[in-house]
This record gives sequence, structure tokens and C-alpha cells, in this order.
Amino acid sequence: MADFQSYMIVFLVWLISTILVRAILTRTKTKIRLPPSPLALPIVGHLHLLGTLPHQDLHKLSNHYGPLIHLYLGSKPCVVASSPEIVKEFLKTHETSFSNRPQRTAVEYISHGSEDFIFAPYGPYWKFMKKLCMSELLGGPRLEQFLPIRREEINNFLEFMQKIAVKNEAVEVGEELLKLTNNITSRMSISKSCCDNENEANLVRKLVKETAEITGKFNLSDYIELCKNIDLQGFGRKLKEIRDDFDTMMERIVKEHEEARKEGKRGGGNGSVKDLLDILLDISEDESSEIRLTRQDIMTFILDIFVAGTDTSAIVIEWALAELINHPNIMNKARQEIDSVSGKARLVEESDIANLPYLKAIVKETLRLHPAGPLIVRESSEKCTVCGYDIPEKTQLIVNVWALGRDPNHWDNPLEFKPERFLSEEGSGNRQLDLRGQHFQLLPFGSGRRGCPATSLALQIVQTTLAAMIQCFEWKVSGAIDMKEGPGISLPRLHPLICVPVARLNLLSSK
Repeated sequence: MADFQSYMIVFLVWLISTILVRAILTRTKTKIRLPPSPLALPIVGHLHLLGTLPHQDLHKLSNHYGPLIHLYLGSKPCVVASSPEIVKEFLKTHETSFSNRPQRTAVEYISHGSEDFIFAPYGPYWKFMKKLCMSELLGGPRLEQFLPIRREEINNFLEFMQKIAVKNEAVEVGEELLKLTNNITSRMSISKSCCDNENEANLVRKLVKETAEITGKFNLSDYIELCKNIDLQGFGRKLKEIRDDFDTMMERIVKEHEEARKEGKRGGGNGSVKDLLDILLDISEDESSEIRLTRQDIMTFILDIFVAGTDTSAIVIEWALAELINHPNIMNKARQEIDSVSGKARLVEESDIANLPYLKAIVKETLRLHPAGPLIVRESSEKCTVCGYDIPEKTQLIVNVWALGRDPNHWDNPLEFKPERFLSEEGSGNRQLDLRGQHFQLLPFGSGRRGCPATSLALQIVQTTLAAMIQCFEWKVSGAIDMKEGPGISLPRLHPLICVPVARLNLLSSK
């Protein structure tokens, strides 16, 4: 009992000291003009105001305190930007000051503490990898080379759905879409389909799902100094187990590639097609390369490709289909457009997308309401002044992409699913909006230097797959579909989309 009282006294002394120190520091910083802020609590700051869907909670706070607010997430100072004008100030006018990403415990576990491409500091390694992505890994010629893979995997997906339709069974659409995008990513990266090994497929899908879910939550270890080295929520343990399994799998695949390359069976030899792993191995063996990639760099980059490229595209397609089922008039209009371009005798192709403006508008509208990345997080590398406010160094910037798509000052009836807003004359300003970060009211793929380098690939997969699903099937459900969001960095649905596909056209014989 005496020990307990002693601990309580120590704790109270520490707590009171913390409050006094913060009060003193606040007084000494009266000359610093920070954005508006709610009342913070000791230690946790404003963490208590955020739940499992932080983009929604931040939107509510911004509605009350304004489009630029200052928060303390534990001991970490943050600013939240929720209007296009303010976001433009951060991501364009002051882009060089906000080109870093904060380091996260989850990323440390996943990448062994190495500089993975997605979260690497803005510097020589990140610049080298970005240049490599745009010129060698994810540029136009390379994506064209992988077109047969995308076409084949979409056909396989449609063939599976045809079998389900014959049986008149229900299917969890998101799960099958995840397998599709996983197979495309896997074959592009390592020339292996996840269907070749069910254990490996399950491992990759589990890694992608749990990484997206965990990195979308606030980890106390990242924000409260006292918890820095304590895995209170068990995130680190989960990720370490999956990472170790992934490393074992990748080590074996890298060795297989290296042996095949020695025999001239890979890396472009003997008529083989280079995959992303081959290209990375070429660079690691090139003594004149600007940066020599290590084995761990290569494995971490492949992991980035799986995590960033698998669930995001699948989730966007699932959201789009759910919206179309809830809006049958829009579904019918899209189907008529597809039939007018590709007819009813062949399957819609990637080359048709340019002639399907209404389909592209549906994808834009889906990404406006359901962005695959609802929050963009950066960190200031130097102190600066934005919109008249002082932003200290090491302040985290949170851009609420989800809120931008619901801004009534820039969108007419923002909660309505209305693809026509990207086509009609009265919405001519919206019609010109692209998806590559040039217009700051629509940022599903980020903006500027740290914008997503795989935007073109993602759009090819999403648009072509959705078009084929509309063209080949009707989708039966019982009642209206629930549109609630679930937790995760890629904005998944809370409840899976379960449908009965009804065959409309059987065009697979023409593949």
C-alpha cells in the first residue's frame, strides 16, 4: 500500500510539473502566432478527439475552428489543412518545406528501419528512387509492356465471376478484386501470380490489409514520448511477424531470380521479360549507378509496391460499384456508353477508356467521395509562415483529402454522387479537374514531388476493370447498400460488398 502511495505521489508530481512546464513554454512563445486550436489535455494533447476514422473527426473540428487548425497529437505539434486554398499554400507555395514524411513506428518495423521509398526523407535516395519509378519502373513504356498481364488477369477475374453467375451464388466483391490487383502487382513485380501459391497469396494479402489498417490508426508510440519504446497496442508485434514471413518469401524469390539471371533465363535473356525485381537487380549490380541499391533496399521497395498498389485500387473499384448499384440510372448510362464504344461483341479494352468520358467521370466522382488516401501527412523541414501563421520546424502537416471532396464552397451538393459534375457546362470548372494533384480540391493521389508515381497504373486498372464489370454483369443485392467507412489508411468499406453477379454478355471467348 505504501509503495502504491509513493508511486501515486511521483505520478502527481510529474503530472503537475508537465502542466507547469507546458504553461511556461506557452507563455514564452506568445510571439508565435499559431492557427486556432481546441483545448488540449496534458500528455495526450488532442488525441482524445480522434477516433477510428480520424479524417471524419478532423473534418468536424475544422468545421468548428476553421480550415487551418493547430493540434497536439500527444507531444507532436500538427496543423490540419482542409480547404483547397490553404492546401495549395502548403503543397505548392511551400512545397520544399513540406516534402518530408514523419517517421512512424509501423514503417520502422516493416522496413527494418531502412529508407523505404514511400516514407524516405526528401533527399538523394528518395530523388533517385522517384526518378527510377518514372523512367524505368512505372513509366509509360513499362506499363505498356505489362498490358498483357493486366488484360489476362482481368479476364481471369471475369471468368471467375461468370462461374459464380452460373451457380447464382453471392460473392464478396472486394475480396475478389483484392486477388485481382494482388495478382497484377505480383506478376509485374516478381513474375509470379499469387494464385501460384495460396500460402504466399494469403501472406501478401494479410500483410497489405494489416499494414493499411495499422498505419491508418494513431499509434500511441508515435505520439506520446513516454510510450515511444513500448508497443502498447501490439502493432509492432503483428507487423514484425508478417514482415519476417514476407522477408523469408522474398529472400527465396530474389535467389531464384539471381540463379535464373546467371543462366540467362531472366533479366531480358532468352526472350524473357524484365519484371520490377529484375530492373532493381540490374541497378544494384551497376557500379556506375548514382546510388547502389542493397538487397534490403530492393526487398523493401517490392514491399512498398505490394502495400501501395494492391488494396487501394481494389477498394476504389468496390466503392464505385457500390455507388453504381445504389444509383441504377448512372449504371445504365455508363453501360450504354460502353456498349456504344466497344459494342456487344468484344470486351472493353484499356484503349477504349479515352472514348468513355462518363466512365472516367464516375471514377473521378468515386475518388472525390471515397479517396484511397483520405489523409496526406507531411512534416516541415524548416520553420515557415503559411497564411499568416507561424509553422515551426518538425510540425506535422495533415491534409484532409476526404474533407476537400466535401467542401460546399467548391462542390455543388457535395454529398451527392453525381458524375455529371465533371461533364456538364454548368460544372465546366470541375470538368477540367484532373486526378494528378494539379487542382487542390481533388487530391486522391497527392500532389507535387511526393505525389503517387503509380497514378497512371492505378487508373488503368480501376477504369478498365470497372468498365468490364459494368459491361459483362448486372449486380444483384438485397436492398440499398450501406456506405459506411471502415478504419484504415486506404479508406475501406466498413461492411463488405456482397453481390450476386448476373451474366449480361459473355465476351471471354473473344479474349
